[in-house]
Amino acid sequence: MLEKAFSGGRRYWGWIGFLLLVVAAGGYSYLHQLGHGLGITGLSRDVTWGFYIAQFTFLVGVAASAVMVVLPYYLHDFKAFGRVAILGEQLAIGSVIMCVLFITVDLGQPGRMVNMLRHPSPRSILFWDMIVLNGYLLLNVIISRVSMNAERNRTPPPGWIRPVILLSIPWALSIHTVTAFIYSGLAARPFWMTAILAPRFLASAFSSGPALLILLCLVLRRFTRFDAGWDAIQQLAVIVTYAVLTNVFFVLTEFFTAFYSAIPEHVEHFRYLYLGLDGHHELVAWMWLSAALIMVAAVILVNPGTRRAKTPLTFACIAVVASIWIEKGLGMIVTGFVPSPLGKVTSYAPTIPEVLITLGIYAGGALVVTMLYRITLSLRGELRT
Repeated sequence: MLEKAFSGGRRYWGWIGFLLLVVAAGGYSYLHQLGHGLGITGLSRDVTWGFYIAQFTFLVGVAASAVMVVLPYYLHDFKAFGRVAILGEQLAIGSVIMCVLFITVDLGQPGRMVNMLRHPSPRSILFWDMIVLNGYLLLNVIISRVSMNAERNRTPPPGWIRPVILLSIPWALSIHTVTAFIYSGLAARPFWMTAILAPRFLASAFSSGPALLILLCLVLRRFTRFDAGWDAIQQLAVIVTYAVLTNVFFVLTEFFTAFYSAIPEHVEHFRYLYLGLDGHHELVAWMWLSAALIMVAAVILVNPGTRRAKTPLTFACIAVVASIWIEKGLGMIVTGFVPSPLGKVTSYAPTIPEVLITLGIYAGGALVVTMLYRITLSLRGELRT
C-alpha cells in the first residue's frame, strides 16, 4: 500500500516538495540548536516552557479529535461518520508524532529521553504521559493499518479490531487528562492550579480537533473526489458548537473565580494575559484576538442557518482552530511562568530558530497525514487524475 503514497500528479508532488523544504529548514535550525543549546530560543531560567510546549499542548487536542468520530461510529453505529472515521484516526497519528517531536526538541538534548526508560517511575506524571502518548499512537497505527487492509481487500475488518477501537476511546481522553495533570500538579504555578484544567483541555480538544477535521474534509472535497457527506460535516459542526460553548463557559468560570476571590497570585496571571502587567503586554493583543475569534465562531455555530452554510462554517472552523491555538498555546503555557513564584515578570517571545523548528515539525506532520490520506483515497478510488 505504501507505494500509493509515491504516485501522483504535479500538484501533489509540488505540495510534497514544499513540505520537504520546510522540514529541511526546520531540521537545519534544530541542528543549530543542538550545537548551541536552548540559548538560541527565547526561553530563560524564568520561562522554561514556551513555543514548543505550547504546540504540544494544542496538538494533543487535535490528536483527540479521532474519538469524536470513532465513538459515534463504532459505539453508537452512527453510519454518517463511516467515511471520516479513518481520516480522524490518521489525523491523530500525525498529531501524536508532532507532539513527541515537540517534546524532543524542547528537551535540548534528546538523549535525556532515555532516562525515562532507564529509570521509570510510576509516581512521575511525565512517565504516564509517555505511556499514554505512545500507546495512543500505537493504537491508531494498528486501527488505521487494519482498516486500510480491509478496504484494499474489500472485506469487513476482523472482529478482534473492535476491542482495540473501543480501547482507543478512553485512551484518547487520557492523553489530554494526563497532559493537564502535568501542569495542574505544579504547586508553584497558581495559573495552572485549577481542578477544571483537564475538563478545559477536553473541551478545547473537542472544539479544535473536529473543526480541523471539517476543514480537511472540505479541502479533500475540493481537490479530490472524496466527499465525507454534508450530514457528517454538519454533525461534526454540532459537536464543535457544544464544545466551543463549554470551553467558553469554563474560561469565564476561571475569570470569575480569580477576580471575585481577588487572590493576587491568581489575578496577576489574568491581568498579564488581557491587560498587561508591569509594562509587559506581549500577549494582550493575541488574547483579545483569540477571544474575538471564539465569540464570532460561537455566534456562527449556534445559529443553524449560518452553521449549515458552507462559507460561514468554514470561517467558523478556521476561527475556532486559530483561537484555541492562541488560548491553549502561548496563552496557557507562558502565563504559567509569568509572573514567577517570586513575582518577577519576564518577557518571552519566540525566536526565529524556534519558529523555523516549529514550522519544520508541522510540515513533517502534514507530510505524514498527506501520505496517509493519499493511500486511503487511492484505495477508495477517490483521487482525481
